[in-house]
Amino acid sequence: RSEINPNSKHLKLFDLRLSDAGIYTCEYDSHTVSISLHVFELTISLDGHFLPNEVPELTLMQNSSHHQPNLIITLFNSKNNRVIPKLLQSKTPQKYIMKLKQLEAADSGMWMCHVRSDSPLINQNISFDVKVLGFQNPDFERKYATVDSTVVLSWHPNFQKIKWKEGFTGQLNWKQQESAIAHELLDFNVTAGEKQHETKKSSHFQFEIPGSKPKSTIEVKLPKVHFNHSGQYQCQLAYNRRYVQSKIELVVMKVSANPVGPLPRGAKMTLICQVSSPLPSNAHLCWERVNGTQMDNKKSKQHEVKVEVNVSAAGLWNCHLIEDNERKISLNYAVEEAPVWISYVVIGASIGGSVLVFGLACLCIISSISWQRRRQRAKRMARARQYLLENKTCQCQQ
Repeated sequence: RSEINPNSKHLKLFDLRLSDAGIYTCEYDSHTVSISLHVFELTISLDGHFLPNEVPELTLMQNSSHHQPNLIITLFNSKNNRVIPKLLQSKTPQKYIMKLKQLEAADSGMWMCHVRSDSPLINQNISFDVKVLGFQNPDFERKYATVDSTVVLSWHPNFQKIKWKEGFTGQLNWKQQESAIAHELLDFNVTAGEKQHETKKSSHFQFEIPGSKPKSTIEVKLPKVHFNHSGQYQCQLAYNRRYVQSKIELVVMKVSANPVGPLPRGAKMTLICQVSSPLPSNAHLCWERVNGTQMDNKKSKQHEVKVEVNVSAAGLWNCHLIEDNERKISLNYAVEEAPVWISYVVIGASIGGSVLVFGLACLCIISSISWQRRRQRAKRMARARQYLLENKTCQCQQ
């Protein structure tokens, strides 16, 4: 593991180890030169391959021919910001064990360990690589869509960005509610050579895997969103039986009317705007009449899933989903006025219905009176027969 340059007489050591520490002496003619070699060894747990929220441990060991000095250790992360580790107790200054904070995917990169000592004088930088496999997406995000629209849901694992050279697997699941059963939509694996393979698993509803998506992206396309496509879409990566996941909640909005159809003159209609799950506190629904006044607007209350507005005239209405004072999605509903003849038919039907109800009521009253009269007549006849029977019995006894 060593060689001497014949020209410069330099000694070169390869694959340096702690046991290589010591005093190296060079003798030529009557001259002797000695050099003390102080060796440091820095190791990181899990070979530097982590998932988010995991806590790395660094172990720094030193060896020399002299006494082991007390070291001043400073750590810098991949953004060159100072990191203060938790120093675990060590019996000797030969070994230092440091525990870092929980990692995030953004912590990936080259870190630096600066080692310093005043006696002997030491000022050494030791670099080490930290790779955190995760997503460039946030852990949770919410996406809004309207019914019948096209939605693309994307996750961006960072394995290419951080040059992750280990293979891993993953899957994409969907469930409509937190407590519902999860359905596996697809699974995938990424080889050590960064080749990605995907397999469609579920036919629970129609979705596509886009063929022209960017590299190192997990993506599904819903070509025509239904109201029941809402829910939680969770992408999960697995490495050495450890997991990391990122979740997208799809909230779908729809509008409807009760009753459905043109609005007859003088009648009323209720417009309903509804979302598939409760909104966060910074979001709400709002009905707004086009070319209307502020008085026409109707907002939902906090965490409500729908808002209704009563309409008595034709016009165009828009329902907006507003989050942090920004319109996220909108749907419109055109209330059309029914033709005049339909209004007359409705009025006639209403009058006819009222007359029919009145006639039925009168018939019921007459029938009730007639029934009561027949009942009273029957009672009188029964009393008369009883009277005659009693008188006949009395005459026979005489």
